[in-house]
Amino acid sequence: MTTAKSPLAYLKWALIVTVIGLFLSAWLGWETEGTVGGVLSFLLIGTVLAALEIALSFDNAIVNANKLEDMTPEWQRRFLTWGILIAVFGMRIVFPLLIVTVFAWLSPIEALRLALVAPEQYSHIMHQSHSSIAAFGGTFLMMVSLTFFVDEDKSVDWLKGLEHRLRKCGSVRGFEIALVLVIVIVISRFLPDYKQQTFLFSAIMGLLVFTLVDGLGTYLDNSNKAMMNAGAKGGFGAFMYLEVLDASFSFDGVIGAFALTSNIILIAIGLGIGAMYVRSMTIMLVEKGTLQHFRYLEHGAFYSIFALALIMFMQSLWHVPEMITGGVGVMMIGLALFSSIRHNRREEQQLTGS
Repeated sequence: MTTAKSPLAYLKWALIVTVIGLFLSAWLGWETEGTVGGVLSFLLIGTVLAALEIALSFDNAIVNANKLEDMTPEWQRRFLTWGILIAVFGMRIVFPLLIVTVFAWLSPIEALRLALVAPEQYSHIMHQSHSSIAAFGGTFLMMVSLTFFVDEDKSVDWLKGLEHRLRKCGSVRGFEIALVLVIVIVISRFLPDYKQQTFLFSAIMGLLVFTLVDGLGTYLDNSNKAMMNAGAKGGFGAFMYLEVLDASFSFDGVIGAFALTSNIILIAIGLGIGAMYVRSMTIMLVEKGTLQHFRYLEHGAFYSIFALALIMFMQSLWHVPEMITGGVGVMMIGLALFSSIRHNRREEQQLTGS
């Protein structure tokens, strides 16, 4: 007879990475500043970065869990091992270097040298490219959320009036694409002329990437019925979808991190710690069947994604504090959790006749 794992058991590896990460943060502070104050400062920034990543990515864990439930056990393991390595090292280290490479017309080696030797200049280039990143990531995430709500096969509604109307709109071909394009065009009208073209191009690229990844995943998953190795192919489609989704979630955290520090190594450590907690939460949600027990939790996550997409668009116009960005997501999910618990209690009362 197997005993149920406690929540702490799911956090084992996240806690181990936290200890190692904070030790490295302290060591980096000593090597960089050479003072106790520097050590404490780097420790504090590393902790805040980890907390920022967790707050911004909790809805990511819920969506990951939802997609993982449809994957084969083999591809679940691959995502939770290789996928998390790609998320931590690819998005938290390689992605910021790639941005500087593209926007500053530098080689990857020169971008790395700039990050290590001239972090202030590196941070400046990152912030200059924020509008393009926000347009791409915001478009992708908005398509993710709207695709969930306009699904005509969705049978459970949380905000019934709104979600029922959105489901009816799902019968209109391309409704979600048209809605996203309208929002993008409206936002672009408030941007300076020299930013509008780049913003619109980045948004269209986000829309294109979503269409390609979503289409690829659907095609490979549908191959289940016709191919011997369909399980692996279907799993690969979902794997690719989750990787691009994680990338979109990471944009805001990576850019926001540079408001706290321009040290790319410290950013990678702090966000990497947070990413491990997201992984642990994903595993716990899948193994405990939390999404089935709390019926509106998934809805809260997708509302949170839609809000995050809007905030990313708004950040092209003015700065939105990361605490607000993370707080909106936590609030949405908290309300959905409360509604789920209340629904479960009502059902229990009906069953008991009380």
